[in-house]
Amino acid sequence: QVQLVESGGGLVQAGGSLRLSCAASGFTFSAYSLGWFRQVPGKEREFVATISTSGVLKNYADSVKGRFTISRDNAKNTLYLQMNILKAVDTAVYYCAAGPSRATTVGAYDYWGQGTQVTVSS
Repeated sequence: QVQLVESGGGLVQAGGSLRLSCAASGFTFSAYSLGWFRQVPGKEREFVATISTSGVLKNYADSVKGRFTISRDNAKNTLYLQMNILKAVDTAVYYCAAGPSRATTVGAYDYWGQGTQVTVSS
């Protein structure tokens, strides 16, 4: 059974940091590209960052470039998102996803976690 379980969300003040984790099981983690997406109520889920199977290639949304860092540990089957200099506009539910390619679209991913809430107070 495929599982992606996010953790690390919470309430933080603007300018602060959080580190999200996504623990995976039930599939060959190292063979999949991974991504982080986020969603606020009433809006579509949007791309945040993606990383290749080896962890070498990474892409970021312009809105988070320079503040967020995506990484993965294939030995631990875990994906991370380090979020620094957080802003109120970063408030959302954050989802991790796994798919066959390093894509920026929701439809390109096969597996999804249940999400973790990040709230940034201004």
